[in-house]
Amino acid sequence: MKRATVLIADDEAEIADLIELHLEKEGYDVIKASDGQEAVHAVSAHPVDLAILDIMMPKLDGYEVIRQIREHHQMPIIFLSAKTSDLDKIAGLVRGADDYMTKPFNPMELIARVNAHLRRYMQMNQPAHAGKSVLEAGGLVIYPDRRTVTLYGETIELTPKEFDILYLLASYPKKVFSTENIFQHVWGEAYFESGNTVMVHIRTLRKKLRDDTNKNKLIKTVWGVGYTFNG
Repeated sequence: MKRATVLIADDEAEIADLIELHLEKEGYDVIKASDGQEAVHAVSAHPVDLAILDIMMPKLDGYEVIRQIREHHQMPIIFLSAKTSDLDKIAGLVRGADDYMTKPFNPMELIARVNAHLRRYMQMNQPAHAGKSVLEAGGLVIYPDRRTVTLYGETIELTPKEFDILYLLASYPKKVFSTENIFQHVWGEAYFESGNTVMVHIRTLRKKLRDDTNKNKLIKTVWGVGYTFNG
């Protein structure tokens, strides 16, 4: 079986070396980049299965790196940053990251998150998923085998986690999922710390689906309980 490859993009060599040590112990191949331009080049030159990005890097910051990566690639991306405020975390998730950890960090927790994201990503991209039924609701069409979504014929660009959340909710219309349920299904792990990660992904998903301006929303909030698909 092919070993997964993880990109570490961080201009602090000590941190990159520490992460590399733990990842290699887990059996991953590692590529390192010391600035944003190197990170973008690495993703275009090598098959990368997951990326760990610092935000404050020379040449290109993490936000620009993730913007360029997301133009062509949908692998999981984890921001690892000294920026610790909730607004910084939300900004990272809105820009397309699947997860956000702050420095200083516990290397074992980072590895646990890497394992969880890669496990979910590999499962969702197995050929066994081909042939699943296309889901339709109003003008929305979800193609699970291609992992694409169209709205009234227009392709909607979703991150891997946004697609997983939408597919989960749409597969069980009218069923209410709590933020904990969604996290456990989509991230494949026990609930980490708060509902912010799920809520931010729901918010950006709604914006892309134009739910923020539609009266009949596809994703409805059940106050005090969670979210449901109004298919």
